Amino acid sequence: MPQSTPHPQVKLIETLLDTAGTIILGKEHEIRLAVTCLLARGHLLIEDLPGVGKTTLAHLLARLLGLQYSRIQFTSDLLPADVVGVSVFERGTECFRFHPGPVFAQLVLADEINRATPKAQSALLEAMEERQVTVDGETRPLPAPFFVIATQNPSYQVGTFPLPESQLDRFLMRIRLGYPATAQEKELLAGEDRRAMVLQQSAVLSATEIATLQTAVGHVHVAAPLIDYCHGILAFSRRCERFVHGLSPRAGVGLLRAAKAWALLDGRHFLIPEDIQAVLPACVIHRLIGNDGTGRLDHDEVSTLILTAVAVP
Repeated sequence: MPQSTPHPQVKLIETLLDTAGTIILGKEHEIRLAVTCLLARGHLLIEDLPGVGKTTLAHLLARLLGLQYSRIQFTSDLLPADVVGVSVFERGTECFRFHPGPVFAQLVLADEINRATPKAQSALLEAMEERQVTVDGETRPLPAPFFVIATQNPSYQVGTFPLPESQLDRFLMRIRLGYPATAQEKELLAGEDRRAMVLQQSAVLSATEIATLQTAVGHVHVAAPLIDYCHGILAFSRRCERFVHGLSPRAGVGLLRAAKAWALLDGRHFLIPEDIQAVLPACVIHRLIGNDGTGRLDHDEVSTLILTAVAVP
């Protein structure tokens, strides 16, 4: 029988989620998805309008998770060397010395990633997929855990470069924060500055405890019918006429990994269909392209379409 005893660190995660919810108001589900993404060893893309709390959420998670934090402001003149680092010739030693870029951190915020050119965006590809960077023919490992949170402005805004499919596929999840509800927005307007509140927070977890939880995610039991359920979702996306192409095997692996992390946060060591359903919108929508000529898809409509079409085991 699968284990049902909650993992010891899950209580700490609950404390983290409760604390984050007092600062990022009314976004408990989105915060939980962000933590799920980290535990699943994925990377997170937050797409929304400026000013809704994307950067604040990233900074808050870094504080509460006790991770080394680095912020990269993506602009149109950003170069790959500004991300990964550069080798500089030092006259005293008469040799080149590598100066690490801001990507050498445990939590990297790639702020407004779609304001940089595709060349600069591609500097993150190897780092996100392999957790290493290669500069001047030498491969250098990145710190662990390594978690990229990228923010993205809507594509219709001036000065944006759309992320290519290969870049989007490196993100396990894409979420949107949206405007807060009326009550939460009034509390936000009347309350303390959110950035000041973030700076007052102390770490709830350590890097070692996060690594332990990430390992525990891999041990969450997945029954054969749930493998079939996940495969059914992939198969439906490939034959559905609404999409230019379906989900890749990598998308299916990521979906299951995220669902297992969601189950662990619920204190379970086994998967149920609701875990897959909870993370599916964040894991698959950015990997699908509509065939209506615009390529755009309605987030809620597509989620409902997939979950309605595929039978639950």
